[in-house]
Amino acid sequence: MTTDDFDFNLPEKLIAQTPLEKRDASRLLVLDKKSGAIEHRHFTDILDYLEPGDTLVLNDTKVMPARLYGIKEETGAVIEILMLKDLGHDTWECLVKPAKRIKEGVVVNFGEGQLKAQCIASFPDGLRHFKLIYSGILYEILDQLGEMPLPPYIHEKLTDQNRYQTVYAKNIGSAAAPTAGLHFTTELLKKVKEKGVHIAYITLHVGLGTFRPVAVENIDEHKMHSEFYIMDKKTADLLNQTKEDGHNIISVGTTSTRTLETVMNLYGTFKPCSGFTDIFIYPGYKFKAVDKLITNFHLPKSTLIMLVSALAGRDNILKAYEEAVKKEYRFFSFGDSMLIK
Repeated sequence: MTTDDFDFNLPEKLIAQTPLEKRDASRLLVLDKKSGAIEHRHFTDILDYLEPGDTLVLNDTKVMPARLYGIKEETGAVIEILMLKDLGHDTWECLVKPAKRIKEGVVVNFGEGQLKAQCIASFPDGLRHFKLIYSGILYEILDQLGEMPLPPYIHEKLTDQNRYQTVYAKNIGSAAAPTAGLHFTTELLKKVKEKGVHIAYITLHVGLGTFRPVAVENIDEHKMHSEFYIMDKKTADLLNQTKEDGHNIISVGTTSTRTLETVMNLYGTFKPCSGFTDIFIYPGYKFKAVDKLITNFHLPKSTLIMLVSALAGRDNILKAYEEAVKKEYRFFSFGDSMLIK
């Protein structure tokens, strides 16, 4: 299959630039993966598609204010750094602009020396490894100096930074939000529980894969960037019980899906574990963990539209996207939602 197999026409006006006033006020397109039937609902109607005994899986990662603007010490040139992955020992993988200015040994200064970053390794496509130099607590410094790393297709200023966090965000470490979860409110999650639906949490820190397009024509040749995930015992036990009882696992977002499928592929069951996953899910993949998926509308030719096509079928997805464009759904991070059932 080629990337062109996952292309569709998207008018620019449908790319949501700002979140709606109320998180759960978004629209919900419901796609039946077996029949291809489509329903048009609102996100609060999600309760109608959850049954007692089902388990809803949420990614509780928290987005770092990971975009930093600094000064190259030698020349005073302005450098933009996007922190992607904690490699341990105050070393981070980062995306740099303009990358040609940053070679090994170069030091970038942020906030008048509050934070310094020395390049210790250089890679293609603007990737660099930096050793961070600072006093105090890094995440407190980032809160002062950093900006939320909104995707490049969002051009409007985000007035409330919390709108790019889920209401259940807990474990800091992401370079992007798991946006399918942005539609949930505390009140809606309470109603989910009251219906007898379990809620489980995993963590996957969203990294470079969110920002990288598929650069090859043949999708078999695409290499996913690895991202760190954690599943604890409580979640593993609950998911195993859900499967054993014959109920559904409903994944909220492609990040939760990739974590669940990674664990099931590795162990054939759910178990407490952590590690890095570079799983690439596209048509032909057989799902072992996820029964239903709540997700947003994704970019043409992206790994995310390939993942949802693997679950629902490419023809069903492209038909649903064509319908969403016709009905003027809002697309991407701050856009509307889709349930694949």
